[in-house]
Amino acid sequence: MERRIIHIDMDAFYAQVEQRDNPDLKGKPVIVGGKSRNRGVVATASYEARKFGVHSAMPTARAHQLCPDGYYVSPRFDVYKDVSSQIMSIFKGYTDIVQPVSLDEAYLDITHLVRKDLGASQIAAFIKRDIMTATNLTCSAGVSYNKFLAKIASGMNKPNGLTVIHYENVEQILAELPIGEFPGVGKVTEEKMLRLKIMNGKDLRDKSELELIELFGKKGSSLYQKARGIGSDIINMDRVRKSIGKESTFSHDVQDEAFILQTMRTHSEKVALKLQDLNKVSDTITVKIKTSDFESHTKQTKIIDFTDQADTIYNTAVLLYTDLKEEFNNIRLVGVSVGNLKNKVYENLTIYDFL
Repeated sequence: MERRIIHIDMDAFYAQVEQRDNPDLKGKPVIVGGKSRNRGVVATASYEARKFGVHSAMPTARAHQLCPDGYYVSPRFDVYKDVSSQIMSIFKGYTDIVQPVSLDEAYLDITHLVRKDLGASQIAAFIKRDIMTATNLTCSAGVSYNKFLAKIASGMNKPNGLTVIHYENVEQILAELPIGEFPGVGKVTEEKMLRLKIMNGKDLRDKSELELIELFGKKGSSLYQKARGIGSDIINMDRVRKSIGKESTFSHDVQDEAFILQTMRTHSEKVALKLQDLNKVSDTITVKIKTSDFESHTKQTKIIDFTDQADTIYNTAVLLYTDLKEEFNNIRLVGVSVGNLKNKVYENLTIYDFL
């Protein structure tokens, strides 16, 4: 039987939770991401705030310029996680085939639930109803025969929307879709496409697969397929964790070397503890800094032995940071992360065990 995939995306999740828990914020432009006018990044903006041009990942300082009378709220991640658990439990009440993407977003395979008298859109409506009943929050649902089309559908009629993309409307929807709204088309790719006069799905479909590969490398084949509505319907329930990291955004530009190094040591210890909790080891360490102009810079290296020890992570991170900081004086964020995770099998595990 052909797959039926639902993509559920909560509407301005963090901001909606804040409006729910504080009735005085209902109908107001709410920006979640810290109250500081000069520091921080927007995590989520309510739809009222989005009318002013505020959006997630925007520097809070810019949000204050666009929406000076907005209501700026510090995030409460423990609360959001609790609400997310409620939502995920609702999903599990319908199907075990669930792929969480984030706290407020997931794919569900409901193929086995569909009957002649119970369509996929009806099931999506029931899920939306149950989420509202349990949490008093709205979400948007997209229904289709693969994941990327379901994701496009969930974003088409926000907030509180329910959209179905099927064989009869898929060609028109994709033809009219702005190129930046195709899943997997990031800002850099979008800018390149616009320069090439690829403005929407129709323009993308007019390109041959060979042309797209020449222009965009490996991504070209995927873009060729997406322009034709072809995509994966496989729900990945066992997502492999690829990295572990910790970072801090400072309330002001920092030049104090001792303070920065102590922050890095704390991050290294937390990363090491997480590795140990997961019974993982890593041989790839990355340091990230962000400067006062909001530009991010990273440096990465591989070490000889896989490790889950804080001292090893910290000592390597200090070397990477020393190389990075020579070019930049004012630091507003520093982070330490590890990648290329492997299961810990032996106490003295080395890279040669994996060759």
